Amino acid sequence: MKFNKWTLGLAAVGVVSLTSAARADEKPSAVQTALSNTTISGYVSASANVGLTDKYYSSPAAAIPFQSGKENGFNLDVVKLSIAKPEDATPWASGYQVDLLAGPDAVGYNTSVGTKATTSSDFAIKQAFVSLNAPVGNGLDFKVGVFDSPLGYEVFDSGSNPNYTRSYGYAIEPTELTGVSATYKVNDLLSLNGGAADTSAGFINNRNSNSGLTQSTWHLAYFGDATITAPSSWGWAAGSAAFVGVLYGGANTVQNGYTGGYMGGNQVNYYGGLTLNTPWKEVTGGLAFDYARNFLGGYENTGGNTFDYDVLALGLYGKYQASDKLSFSARGEYVEADSYTASKYSGSLNLVELTGTIEYDLWANVISRLEVRWDQNLQGGGNLLPNTSYVSGNLTTKRDSVGLYANIIYKF
Repeated sequence: MKFNKWTLGLAAVGVVSLTSAARADEKPSAVQTALSNTTISGYVSASANVGLTDKYYSSPAAAIPFQSGKENGFNLDVVKLSIAKPEDATPWASGYQVDLLAGPDAVGYNTSVGTKATTSSDFAIKQAFVSLNAPVGNGLDFKVGVFDSPLGYEVFDSGSNPNYTRSYGYAIEPTELTGVSATYKVNDLLSLNGGAADTSAGFINNRNSNSGLTQSTWHLAYFGDATITAPSSWGWAAGSAAFVGVLYGGANTVQNGYTGGYMGGNQVNYYGGLTLNTPWKEVTGGLAFDYARNFLGGYENTGGNTFDYDVLALGLYGKYQASDKLSFSARGEYVEADSYTASKYSGSLNLVELTGTIEYDLWANVISRLEVRWDQNLQGGGNLLPNTSYVSGNLTTKRDSVGLYANIIYKF
């Protein structure tokens, strides 16, 4: 048995015995075993942007998710730290994942119930769940805790998206859910997922407090989705995937910006997505369809007037991978939001946006992107969806905007 100099020194002064050191060397402790498969990863994201059109602050650019307040300047976006232990291949395996956020994009993101979404805290929990496997059929995998919503083409982590700025479709989708989900892979072609959560709103431990429902009654949100993946026998289309999903449940937020008002009621989200390979391996495409019925669950002001909104977003994606380091991505999107007062149609807002992104990853572990984005308010209307990141700012001042964005992300 070989011992290092530090162990021999401790043994010489009687702090440890060589026998106990040998035993420790032969069999790792429970703590060492638990930490042996733990991974630490994350990223740091920074950006800069400049408005190329007049009155950029009061244009549709103010409605882009996570971009309000970042106009015409340099920005720290967010820092993410992930600590995880994945499940192994044994039956009844377990694991966990914790994703922590720090920085401006973490402000108000998935805050705990009882705190305000307008809090100035730069820290947030993005995910924190225990993963469990049950050896049923091909294996049933559970997540228990706070986890990402399964619906959506884009995700919070900008570096995992084809473009730096997020789509409007992303803004109307649920973000995180507090509850339990179960995933079952039927075969290589079909995978199913479903579960229940407290609400569809992104607040940890939130409850549906819609008027008429007592706080002592548990009203859940439910979700389900299916993914079909093209097998290798499909030739050039192999690996392409189609996704459909739905989420229904309470959408109330913890607070709102209207004195005496309240958010409540149920919201339903429908999502359909497609990622498509082509005969040219360098070219891929995508399609995203989002529809939110009774967006935010409806609203009643102090005068007793009720308001609710239906929002539809359709996005088209394309990417050309010119080399290992260089790629070009494009996105086009159409958005329609319809407003109802006392269940009667009262107006609509229509937006379109086009985004083009060049990515050239010169440095190791670094994503570097340059992006131009054009947003057009087709009607020049005002704030159809109040108190949300979806359409904020006075859109009547300027009907269109063009912005230039630069983004650097270091992934570790």
